Amino acid sequence: MIETQALTKTFGGTDVVRDVSFTVHKGEVLGFLGPNGAGKSTTMKMITGFLAPTRGTAKVCGQDILTQTRAAQRRLGYLPEGAPAYGDMTPYGLLGFVADVRGLFGAERRKRIDAALDAAQLRSVTHQPIDTLSKGFKRRVGLAQALLHDPDVLILDEPTDGLDPNQKHDVRTLIREMAAEKAILISTHILEEVEALCSRTLVIARGCIVADSTPLDLLRRDPLHGAVVLAVAEADRAALLPKLHLIPGALAVEASEDGLIVRPVPGREADLLAGLSQAQRTENWPVSEVYQQRGRLDVVFRSLTAPASRAA
Repeated sequence: MIETQALTKTFGGTDVVRDVSFTVHKGEVLGFLGPNGAGKSTTMKMITGFLAPTRGTAKVCGQDILTQTRAAQRRLGYLPEGAPAYGDMTPYGLLGFVADVRGLFGAERRKRIDAALDAAQLRSVTHQPIDTLSKGFKRRVGLAQALLHDPDVLILDEPTDGLDPNQKHDVRTLIREMAAEKAILISTHILEEVEALCSRTLVIARGCIVADSTPLDLLRRDPLHGAVVLAVAEADRAALLPKLHLIPGALAVEASEDGLIVRPVPGREADLLAGLSQAQRTENWPVSEVYQQRGRLDVVFRSLTAPASRAA
């Protein structure tokens, strides 16, 4: 439902997006990650037709965004960064304006406006000027206009920016509910949002894709994914070290502030945890706690997007 091929944008002789190719299918929520200036928003603007690519193509539901622009844009809803809106309009007035632009009339127009107001939870500010709204409510107005025509494709640039924790929960729930029937592309800096929402993750750095996988596969790139931590007093660590090396699935053992960390042989994380837990119980090791780490997305993100000089 979204397809890009060698999408490239050049500003001042510099490629800010270079040869970006990916697809998003119905039922997928693709998290689009990258540091500031990596090219996320530029890529989304090209897919939606708001910015012409220097090279390459993008299609929405099979419609080429350059040669079939209006047909492609009818199939998508777009929440840009900053959620620009006419400040003297009310949420109801803005949605009415967008409905007119989208060609919605009569009963269908009223139905879609009501549904968008409810989905974005805007009933309490329906007739309040947008300029007077909080940042969170302005963001939800932007989300409502993206949802108004019930599009097949949603492209959301930082959809929960400025929302409080309760509002973030509500928006994430809404996205999950819609996901089965749509293709959704989300740009976000909130890594917990990726784990909570996304079925797939695309990481971009310096204008190029550096990773395309599931959030779980990304977590597995953390060197400590699956490692088992044993909380043990410093005085007892030396006696335990040789025993830990003998546990099935153990690859390496190191000390940390929390105790001892046992790294697993890749693919044997479950064996390692089971073996350590069993040994701790049967041999009565002086350990107050045993737990397994999942890996951290922020660690993987930094390793993928660090400047080349720092990564070296």
